[in-house]
Amino acid sequence: MSNSTLTRWSVRRRAAQLVVAPVEESEPLAARRLVAEGIGGLLLFGSYAPPALPTDLARLRARAEGRLAPLVMTDEEGGEIQRMANLVGGLPWPREMAKTMTTGQVRALAKKVGRRMRAAGVTMDLAPVLDLSDSPGPNARYPDGPRSFSVSPSAAASYGLAFARGLLAGGVIPVVKHFPGLGQASYNTDYGPASDPRLSVLERSSLLPFKAAISAHLPAVMVGHASVPGLTGRLPASLSSAAVTGLLRNKLGFHGLVLTDSLSAAAIADAGYSVERAAPLAIAAGDDMVLFDATNSTTTAHAVIASISAAVARGKLPRPRLNEAVTHVLTSKGISMCP
Repeated sequence: MSNSTLTRWSVRRRAAQLVVAPVEESEPLAARRLVAEGIGGLLLFGSYAPPALPTDLARLRARAEGRLAPLVMTDEEGGEIQRMANLVGGLPWPREMAKTMTTGQVRALAKKVGRRMRAAGVTMDLAPVLDLSDSPGPNARYPDGPRSFSVSPSAAASYGLAFARGLLAGGVIPVVKHFPGLGQASYNTDYGPASDPRLSVLERSSLLPFKAAISAHLPAVMVGHASVPGLTGRLPASLSSAAVTGLLRNKLGFHGLVLTDSLSAAAIADAGYSVERAAPLAIAAGDDMVLFDATNSTTTAHAVIASISAAVARGKLPRPRLNEAVTHVLTSKGISMCP
């Protein structure tokens, strides 16, 4: 596909590629209309993947507009954060992996799970967590708990990269999260506003695993919603061009796919934004795909696509940024963008 072909797409079609719609893994065919309309991604929710999931996902791929199938994502982190352990096998909590396994063993386990995910039709895992934490949780106060491999930057980096490389070897795209780090945040952004320490503190701690991931050329990063004093003001990082474009892309040199954490989080609402209002701000800030929670999935997805399209029409979201984001999505799908 050439860049000139992309610009011949309607704005709405391009906007749809930037949206990830949630769907229950027990009813993935509920998303068939969105897939036919060109949605960029699907996020599977649930705790038990039915045996028919691979067949249902294959049927969805066959419905994709122009055979441009969505990225199919899930949260297969380990411990209690697993959606399809019954199909792909269980994973210990990341903290337990780091305490009881070598990095080689973690890579091998993630590769095995990744192969099974890919065989089921899942192409992306929203993992590993690279946040630094030795806290309890996960709960309203502490977003990570044992989801974090370690409070040590070097251990979190080495184990997180081993997990990510295993997924890649298994044919699944890993997404490291939650940039610039939630382990030291003041609260869980799912439940309310939260702030990170100042950037100078993050540079000596929470950012180090993400720098390692970028140096290792990992393909995707999820940006969290904590604000960073002195960088984003009170704005969540996911909506801040200073955090996404300035820090992640320009300063740290990340050129891959950037996803938001769920825009349904209370931290986004507290900042004064609905999902529909936040979505074009996130894309303008430098994110490439926006996520949200499962209530009224199809209605919300349509509203988000319309909001992004309207922002382009009003000049609030520049077309070059829209096209760049779409290019990042298509590249993640293995579609080459020729000059």
